[in-house]
Amino acid sequence: MRVFLGFLSGLVFGLGLVISGMSNPAKVLNFLDLAGSWDPSLAFVMGGATLTAFIGYRLVWRRPAPALSARYDIPANRQIDRPLLVGSALFGIGWGIGGFCPGPAWTALSGLAPGTLIFLPAMLLGLWLGTYVKRATFFTPQGAKG
Repeated sequence: MRVFLGFLSGLVFGLGLVISGMSNPAKVLNFLDLAGSWDPSLAFVMGGATLTAFIGYRLVWRRPAPALSARYDIPANRQIDRPLLVGSALFGIGWGIGGFCPGPAWTALSGLAPGTLIFLPAMLLGLWLGTYVKRATFFTPQGAKG
């Protein structure tokens, strides 16, 4: 049941990305182009997603546990540290250059656009390199291995 619900959630998410135009990198790049052909529609998509998540979290946190798990899986680290800032900056730069977030990039793969075929392997390489760099001594506090 958990796999089916995960699949269903991914399907609804993917359909939402396609319907909203988020799988079109030109729409994303036009949103970022404040001095040119700015397209504010992405702000409405993000606002709708934020509102939906806000309401959803308020409803979910009232439950003692998730529907398909014994407990909530909440990250223990709440610190704003160098790995978080560097990772966020790299994510934003990649998003701005490519016009894709990871989710929309996967949904755009079905179109086989050259930009998607370049972006996805580069993103996967970046994920692999990020895992490698995260383990490096210079990137963790006090030289601890992470």
